[in-house]
Amino acid sequence: MRALDATALVLVVIGAINWGLIGFFSFDLVAALFGNMTAFTRVIYALVGIAGIYALSFFGRDREVREAK
Repeated sequence: MRALDATALVLVVIGAINWGLIGFFSFDLVAALFGNMTAFTRVIYALVGIAGIYALSFFGRDREVREAK
């Protein structure tokens, strides 16, 4: 697994956990740790979003690996 893929996966998991906390408990962990919509919090949200978009490419690469076998 490439470093960029691993980083994107970690950010996507962080985002998923945060959304799970918001959905189940109305608790935003990122905002609790870094402040409500501070510049750093917005950067975290943006990075998680970009990682989610990048993670969409995992589906295409998985299909390419299976077709090569």
